[in-house]
Amino acid sequence: MRTRTIGNLDVSAVGLGVMGFSHGYGPSVGDDEALDHIRKAYELGCAFFDTAEGYGAGHNEELLGRALAPIRDQVVIATKFFLPGPLSPDELHRQIRQHLEASLTRLGTDHVELYYQHRVPNSIPVEDVASVMGELITEGKIGGWGQSQSTADQIRRAHAVTPLTAVQSEYSMMERMFEAEVIPACGELGIGFMPFSPLGAGFLSGKYTADQSYTGDDVRRVITRFDPENVRANQPLLDLLAAYAEAKSATPAQISLAWMLHKFDFLVPIPGSRKLECIEENLGAAEIDLTDDEFNRIEAELDSITIHGNRTDADIAKLQNMD
Repeated sequence: MRTRTIGNLDVSAVGLGVMGFSHGYGPSVGDDEALDHIRKAYELGCAFFDTAEGYGAGHNEELLGRALAPIRDQVVIATKFFLPGPLSPDELHRQIRQHLEASLTRLGTDHVELYYQHRVPNSIPVEDVASVMGELITEGKIGGWGQSQSTADQIRRAHAVTPLTAVQSEYSMMERMFEAEVIPACGELGIGFMPFSPLGAGFLSGKYTADQSYTGDDVRRVITRFDPENVRANQPLLDLLAAYAEAKSATPAQISLAWMLHKFDFLVPIPGSRKLECIEENLGAAEIDLTDDEFNRIEAELDSITIHGNRTDADIAKLQNMD
């Protein structure tokens, strides 16, 4: 597995988001199978794992901690906290520390390499969060810190107080809004960019059809790009990926990941999957090299394709009121 340097962290060029082992995509595999898959991902070269306190109400962190315990000193762990605010500076300071200590307990470790603010509400000054993060870095509780789904302005203001290691936001061939300001700001400031949902919640694998249905807490029930009419309307994008996959002896998912790896050298995608063959497929994207000509042709063709549907936090929140 190739590696990339993000801030002061050396990570595998493709990471593994483990959220799906606890929630978000319908009935999950059992814990024993999840533990096996996480450990197999490490054997395949993955040394960067992403979780959050909110995934499965802490279950995901516990699961990841158990899986990585024998190899803790050989991997990079990222987790996240969420605080809606508003909070006084003293209360913010207390709650961030409280959330971190709870995460460390669940993960079975005394530190994490990367600690994200999971969404960045306007009700909490980013400067106040950055100040607390600086203390935690000095104390060795965290190796670096980051934000999720933040704006370029929030990034710059926070970075001026305590330099950010990474920004984690949605990014894929289907969602490119952060190319306008956020990704350029990360490149300018030396901040890593970690795309979540880099395969469009799996859409870009080409393995889903318009007649498929989803149940339970599966986010694809409310992500509009999975509406049947949008699945059909987005076929030109899948055709583009399939053509390059055939030419490169790769898969559509690998081409999608190889495209973003070629585009930004400070980017590390964290695709998630609960199937071992898909984990192996996604990690294998790090070995797919696009030529400059291939990349430029893909870029030109992407510019001519209209994407139908999207993924929003507001839509995902609707799952709470669905049977």
